[in-house]
Amino acid sequence: MNKAVLNYGGVETELDVLTGTEGEKGIDIQKLRCRTGIVTLDEGYANTGSCTSAVTYLDGEKGILRYRGYPIEELAARSRFVEVAYLLMYGELPTSKQLNSFSGLLNNSSLIHEDMRHFFLAFPNYAHPMGLLTTMVASLATFYPVPEEMGDEEERQVIANLVSQVRTIAAFSYKKFIGEPAVYPSYRLRFVENFLNMMFSSPVSNYQQDPDVVKAIDTFLVLHADHEQNCSTSTVRMVGSSLANVYAVISSGIAALWGRRHGGANQEVIAMLASILESGDDGRRFIENAKRKEARLMGFGHRVYRTFDPRAVILKNLCHKLLSKPGVNNPLFDIALKIEEAALKDDYFLSRNLYPNVDFYSGLILKAANIPYDMFTVLFAIGRTPGWLAHWREMRRNENTRIARPRQIYVGPALRNYIPLDKRGAPQTSTTAMREREQSTAGSGRFTPRRLLPMPPGETNSLGENGSEFA
Repeated sequence: MNKAVLNYGGVETELDVLTGTEGEKGIDIQKLRCRTGIVTLDEGYANTGSCTSAVTYLDGEKGILRYRGYPIEELAARSRFVEVAYLLMYGELPTSKQLNSFSGLLNNSSLIHEDMRHFFLAFPNYAHPMGLLTTMVASLATFYPVPEEMGDEEERQVIANLVSQVRTIAAFSYKKFIGEPAVYPSYRLRFVENFLNMMFSSPVSNYQQDPDVVKAIDTFLVLHADHEQNCSTSTVRMVGSSLANVYAVISSGIAALWGRRHGGANQEVIAMLASILESGDDGRRFIENAKRKEARLMGFGHRVYRTFDPRAVILKNLCHKLLSKPGVNNPLFDIALKIEEAALKDDYFLSRNLYPNVDFYSGLILKAANIPYDMFTVLFAIGRTPGWLAHWREMRRNENTRIARPRQIYVGPALRNYIPLDKRGAPQTSTTAMREREQSTAGSGRFTPRRLLPMPPGETNSLGENGSEFA
């Protein structure tokens, strides 16, 4: 095993260097603090590996994404979402018998407890679908109790519940949002068709399935099923490391995904296009403004991928196919295509690797499929649930898993003494600073002013505006 040598304070410390299946290397610092007394600082964990994992391999420099070793391009072209969910969970592509069994289990687990419908009634009509989804998934723990010692059979059922019921709750949340009655899942329909039917059919109208839309949504879910140790997956692993209830664990991942820096990125693309349209621009002026840093171009570039996003390449073809269908007319699409064409020819964007990413095309695909804006992140959550569960399952079965407990570098006040309430308000200093001041001025005949600590924001004195003390 290779070693890395850290020289700190004149003392050398050897650290193991681990090598992954694809040759990536990482320095093992698990014993760094006990050996040296120091920790690492890595804001955003951009250079920190939180675990070893066999679920997904990602190489941003080369534009590679693989699930369990299978290239995402092959899976997107040849597999359905349910098959990919099985692969992520259990490590191998299912046989025909295994796939039928898994699909049947998902179907039988698709209903939610009827009493949960009372929860939907209690939410306001304008409640955001992601807020409903986060809350309702957590509440599953009360309707489907999970034993502390979970066997294989119980684990399979929990996985089936979440993969299937997240989809059902998502559709019910949308119906609540628009004030229509919920549509129940049907055993006659496959996973994506079932979801679209629950979303768009009603007691007074049937939803006509479009094979191109079904394929686009299914592929969207496949491409979003996992993406290594991103924000929401890391959240799932962190919460799961405490052995929290699995429904609460997945709910925490949904909450993390809700952020516009994560799952909401494709919504930002549509918002950008709508803003361009409202301004009367066709996209060309916006491109020039973006080059002058006077506007932010959403849906281009990626924190991890430095050459191209393989998911974007796949979605681009599906996107253009949907946008060219008869009857699919939207001025936002025209603007998007002009921005795409301009950016892919402009040296400014090419030299900076600012290419359209998965969010640029996924937002357009969802829009073309008539998925409402506020449901974009919800669909992301449906797709990502198998990935979250795969990481939860992997972590749960790893005997070396420890509760996540990062360190920090403290930068707050040093030790200081308690101040009685009637003496607060005067500038204070820490005990350490007082000693330093006394030492620096002792016998010098000089006075050194104390360093003032900032007051809390908005605070001017210990009394309210009318002169009375705060309670």
